[in-house]
Amino acid sequence: MANPMEQFEIKPLANFELGGVDISFTNSALCMVIAVVVSTLLLGFCLRRRSIIPTPAQCIPEALYLFIHNLLEENVGREGLKYFSFIFSVFLFVLFGNLIGLFPYAFTFTSHLAAVGGLSLTALLFNICVGIKRRKFGYLRTFLPKGIPLALAPLIIPIETISFLSKPFSLTVRLVANMTVGHIMLKIIAGFITTLGVLGIVPFLFDAGIIVFEMFIAMLQAFIYTVLSCIYLGDALHEH
Repeated sequence: MANPMEQFEIKPLANFELGGVDISFTNSALCMVIAVVVSTLLLGFCLRRRSIIPTPAQCIPEALYLFIHNLLEENVGREGLKYFSFIFSVFLFVLFGNLIGLFPYAFTFTSHLAAVGGLSLTALLFNICVGIKRRKFGYLRTFLPKGIPLALAPLIIPIETISFLSKPFSLTVRLVANMTVGHIMLKIIAGFITTLGVLGIVPFLFDAGIIVFEMFIAMLQAFIYTVLSCIYLGDALHEH
């Protein structure tokens, strides 16, 4: 039986030098590129013939647009709609990253701390920039909310700082854990299909059911990640 962890191992596909620095193009980077290209081509294909009465294909990007639009409006407010492009891109990147990992020999980059952690840190830095731009020095109130006595500042500020810095950690761990566990289980059961020969029809049917379930989990985790990103963006924009 194949090693179920093989799907989660980063492997260099090509090496090249850039400015005196050796850079490796890995299977993780390849799947990230595929996720971006596939999502872009899919939306472009669905919108190739736009009409007032949407075609079935046109309904897909319109439904995604409305979905993210409502998420931002509910969790951030109408002022959050100006950051629609960022949240929409995050949603598509995570969604297609989750779904690509379901294909044989594909790499699940959303199961790696480095990839998802980098995305979460990017979202955190984006929120910090948005918060500072919107609230100026008032953004520092994030670490000392109004109504807190100044005498408690030495206690509250470290607690709020730890809570603030834990946001990308919580985003990362939740997504990585769900993608890793589900895909490992899928890989293990798939290994029994060839091992059992004719009797492999049983794990095959079971595996087919798990694939459907994992597709639901992939979409659900992309939704949760996006909702939390919207909530954190709302915290950066609004004073509490």
